[in-house]
Amino acid sequence: MSWRLRVVHSTGFAYKSAVTSSYNEARLTPRSDHRQNVIVNRVETVPSSRAYRYTDYWGSAVTAFDLHAPHNELEVSGLSVVETDAGERPQQQATWEELHTEYIKDRYDEMLANTAYVPKNRGLGTTAKRLAKGRTPEDAVEAVCKFVYDEMEYVPGTTGVHTTAVDAWNERKGVCQDYAHLTLLMLRSLGIPSRYVSGYLHPDPNAPIDKTVAGQSHAWIEAWTGGWWGHDPTNDTTITERHVSVGVGRDYADVSPLRGVYTGGGATDLDVVVEITRLA
Repeated sequence: MSWRLRVVHSTGFAYKSAVTSSYNEARLTPRSDHRQNVIVNRVETVPSSRAYRYTDYWGSAVTAFDLHAPHNELEVSGLSVVETDAGERPQQQATWEELHTEYIKDRYDEMLANTAYVPKNRGLGTTAKRLAKGRTPEDAVEAVCKFVYDEMEYVPGTTGVHTTAVDAWNERKGVCQDYAHLTLLMLRSLGIPSRYVSGYLHPDPNAPIDKTVAGQSHAWIEAWTGGWWGHDPTNDTTITERHVSVGVGRDYADVSPLRGVYTGGGATDLDVVVEITRLA
């Protein structure tokens, strides 16, 4: 059954001294695809700014804006209403032989490559091969996700936005970003194209209508095994109506909700609030 969700994502910046100019990008617009239909989306700033939208290289919607009047505070808010369905797997499943062809390796080269967040690691690669032995690529994705879920402990505050998959693995602790990066490392070591997905998760599978709750920024992965499909290693679950996807890329660096540069300002206090409501 489809869900209709309203998501409000607000980020506030308070600067120690006035910012004289800033240039920013916001990735706060949900994707419209076979699983999601965006009904309403707007991104607003206080102070107000001139903005323009474009679609980045990875297919994520970006709202770019700049401010040139001195300001001590900045609030960026994204409001979206989106209809969601549960994720589905591709009808045609690729074999290991097909995944290892030069055509597939060239076509999905960027989703097989190592990055700063998803570096190559021999030990984790060996573990991934052990988990995949005797399994199809699709089953191997599930096995790797379950391994990450079982071996990691979800502990907010133990890692940061610059933590790599290997850093999190060494601690055996982390948050959804770390679970996703670790899963990507292992899947790519097997030759399975895989990508990072940012978005939101409604915390209640039995959510009542019109009740607003504290939502969660969330991250999961999509793997290509004949077509793209998603799995959530943080919860070891398939993608459901409660998942709202926003951005895709090689890792977190490609999909961060806000990024920018500014002149002046000094130290910054940051406040992020996500509210999510099931409308239908």
